[in-house]
Amino acid sequence: MEYAREAAAKFNAAYGTTFKEPQEKILESVAVVPGTDGKKMSKSYGNTIPLFGTKDEIQKAVMSIVTDSTGDRPENVYNIHRLFRSEEELATLYTENKGKYKTLKDALVEDIEAVVGPMREKRASITDADVKAILNDGAARAREQAEKKMLDVRQKVGVTI
Repeated sequence: MEYAREAAAKFNAAYGTTFKEPQEKILESVAVVPGTDGKKMSKSYGNTIPLFGTKDEIQKAVMSIVTDSTGDRPENVYNIHRLFRSEEELATLYTENKGKYKTLKDALVEDIEAVVGPMREKRASITDADVKAILNDGAARAREQAEKKMLDVRQKVGVTI
């Protein structure tokens, strides 16, 4: 991203505004997705929840989240849950189920399943032919836009073909 931004800025400075300078768009709420151990979610840490896994695989991952027996809010569960429910909904859920870690984990499994279940089904229905058609369509549209942009670039730098 930084290289693209720098290249666009240099070209624009030399030849006039031609390229948009790319800007990152990272939502603060999902900048770091917590894993099942509370650290950043990462396959190399072995703390992931398999988004396209079966409901049983998701449940196994969620149930493996370590909680203590103090009765306090289980932060590892709560921090993942924040990605699926509003703060108000979570306040009610966690207040009504204080110390009931299995109930809270079951609720998290259901919330994850509600989001990823339809995605998993859609993914299963996509064929190789569907993927090829989408890629070909995208390539054709990208080529059309790139040809227009490159014509503009060539004119600005004085190269004609």
